Amino acid sequence: MATFIKTNETHLISDLCVKTVDTDKNINDKNTRSLTCDICGQEFCQKRLLKKHFHTHTKEKQYSCDVCHKNFPHKSNLNVHLRAHTNEKPFSCDVCGRGFSVRLSLTRHYRIHTNEKPFSCDICHTDFSHKSSLNVHLRAHTNEKPFSCDVCGKGFSERGSLTKHHRIHTNEKPFSCDVCGKGFSERGSLTKHHRIHTNEKPFSCDVCHKGFSQTSSLNVHLRVHTNEKPFSCDVCGKGFSDRGNLTKHYRIHTNEKPFSCDVCGKGFSDRGNLTTHYRIHTNEKPFSCDVCHKDFSHKNNLNVHLRTHTKEKPFSCDVCHKGFSQKRNLNAHLRTHSNKNQYSGNVEKDFL
Repeated sequence: MATFIKTNETHLISDLCVKTVDTDKNINDKNTRSLTCDICGQEFCQKRLLKKHFHTHTKEKQYSCDVCHKNFPHKSNLNVHLRAHTNEKPFSCDVCGRGFSVRLSLTRHYRIHTNEKPFSCDICHTDFSHKSSLNVHLRAHTNEKPFSCDVCGKGFSERGSLTKHHRIHTNEKPFSCDVCGKGFSERGSLTKHHRIHTNEKPFSCDVCHKGFSQTSSLNVHLRVHTNEKPFSCDVCGKGFSDRGNLTKHYRIHTNEKPFSCDVCGKGFSDRGNLTTHYRIHTNEKPFSCDVCHKDFSHKNNLNVHLRTHTKEKPFSCDVCHKGFSQKRNLNAHLRTHSNKNQYSGNVEKDFL
């Protein structure tokens, strides 16, 4: 077991660290794939990297950043850090072109494309692309939450989640969209939002090949094919494929209309309906036909209009099989059959 000695500095260092300058005895080299620091437990794949790491325990952090004055034990660490200020990203992905300031970050990112997940949980056998993700996941089994909020006391299994949570209290939104200026408390939320402007849809359905900007949206969509409706209304029993639609539906029973128009005061149960309604006042028509360039205020109106060009008639009569481009036209047509049946019945009565 390592003992600790007092130095002329204000901290304690392991006597093993002192000896490591002259000897390799404290380097665990039983397995060349697992070289472990006896001080902090960090693992390395090469002995030279482990030796270099030992200096973090024994040496002063003598390299300082001229911009933010943060100190580093090695010049290479400082050089990597400086890229945060210069935004230099010399390592780029040959698949998607995304740049990185550190080679290790590129290696980890690349696993998104290869779907490589070399780290596996011994308990539930879930695989992970990063060891740090596995370590965080293991806390789900142990229910360990070492990070707690000093405002409300809520516990978290990882520091990043605590940092994100804390912004609820501070209302801090450090990530802003360079297109529309909207602020976000999380970088991931900004990335998802940015796809609205780029129309990027990196997640596609294996069944119908429809594209989605978010994984969660794809997962909800897949229930269309499986007809899975895991969320049900406790009032009327109606099922829904996602929780958001259940929440919106529930307002039918409560008559809750939390979204109101600031022009005319009309209330709406759904934010999307308010957005659509607001275009009546602004006369905004953001949806345009690629064929004739006619503009529409609602996307569904554009979809119906496009059928005039494609001659698509997805609604057909069960009686005479006549096709219609809109459901309301089909409903109107069906009345002609019911009227005929009623007339036919009256004629038969007259002959009796």
